[in-house]
Amino acid sequence: MEFNTDIFLNNIAQTTDSPYLITIERAEGIYLYAPDGKRYTDLISGIGVSNIGHRHPKVVKAIKEQVDKHLHVMVYGEFIQSAPNLLAKKITSLLPPHLDCCYFVNSGTEANEGALKLAKRYTRRTEIVSFRKSYHGSTHGSMSVSGNEVKKQAFRPLLPDVKFIDFNVAHDLEKITYATACVIVETIQGDAGVRVPSQGYMKALRKRCDETGALLIFDEIQCGMGRTGKLFAFEHFGIAPDILTIAKAFGGGLPIGSFISSKKIMQSLTHDPMLGHITTFGGNPVCCASALATLEVIEEENLLEQVEAKGKLFEELLKHPHIKEVRRIGLMFAIDFDSADRVNQIVMNAKELGIITYWFLSHPYSFRIAPPLTITEQEIKESCATILKAIENA
Repeated sequence: MEFNTDIFLNNIAQTTDSPYLITIERAEGIYLYAPDGKRYTDLISGIGVSNIGHRHPKVVKAIKEQVDKHLHVMVYGEFIQSAPNLLAKKITSLLPPHLDCCYFVNSGTEANEGALKLAKRYTRRTEIVSFRKSYHGSTHGSMSVSGNEVKKQAFRPLLPDVKFIDFNVAHDLEKITYATACVIVETIQGDAGVRVPSQGYMKALRKRCDETGALLIFDEIQCGMGRTGKLFAFEHFGIAPDILTIAKAFGGGLPIGSFISSKKIMQSLTHDPMLGHITTFGGNPVCCASALATLEVIEEENLLEQVEAKGKLFEELLKHPHIKEVRRIGLMFAIDFDSADRVNQIVMNAKELGIITYWFLSHPYSFRIAPPLTITEQEIKESCATILKAIENA
């Protein structure tokens, strides 16, 4: 095996000047293991990916069975294959009736790109409304509708005709007009530090989109797949989107995303022009098999029913005078402190103590906790005791 740090730093493109830089040989459940045997508790699920833990046996079995049949055989949308068919049947059975048509892609940002194109094509409008402090991905279109100006400035020009409003501010909804093709919103703002909107606001947002004919896109790439205690976070609010985007935990550890809408809306990508959206690897059969097994694990192990109690236990145990605020929904946390420097020190201390937490891109005064939903009560207690040591040492 090759774990050379120089290769990692010099031959693999870096995203920062100071990567997290721990070496991982294997992973199982909520744990990651270094080559020397050191164990790390993954309290961020690989940034929202490993909601059912690492290498769940049912997922590994499904992957191996599909590999024995076939890998990629054709670009998306041309051949009939069992794995994508079974996944589409399953995911649509779990959604409101109008969300009955899936377009499988490779990642969250691709799902959002497809959703934006779909909305513009269907409505024949150009304006997109998004939210300040939002995060929807790093490709040009997704970055265009993300609300972090620091991250965007070096890459302009971006998509034109994008308007930003404040999240959970009712009077700003009037800025959604008859010129608006779509409103794209994280059901729970993740990278802004776990911002949960009110019931009234979400219902007003749905009403305003209905009034103007704008399509409502819910980005559940980070908050979906049981993270909030519901399979989809929008279930907390008694409304549903016109287009839903999912990824991250959807694949159980393999790369897959999807934008989902009605057959009527989705059909608009098939003509004027034909092939209005295309992808080579979207609907990859191995990734689809993994995603289907992931959904089955969430159901069979009753993971949703356990989320709130586990979240409350974390909240009860994480008490410290340096903590300014804890924002939580389900097992999705932002822990606030008085400075970004203190947060950085806590994250580094935790790493040394064998606990993986992480920062938020758009809210450096918080660190995130989003463990696998499979974490046990004892593992929560042990993790919280270690985090408190990391806080004290900072």
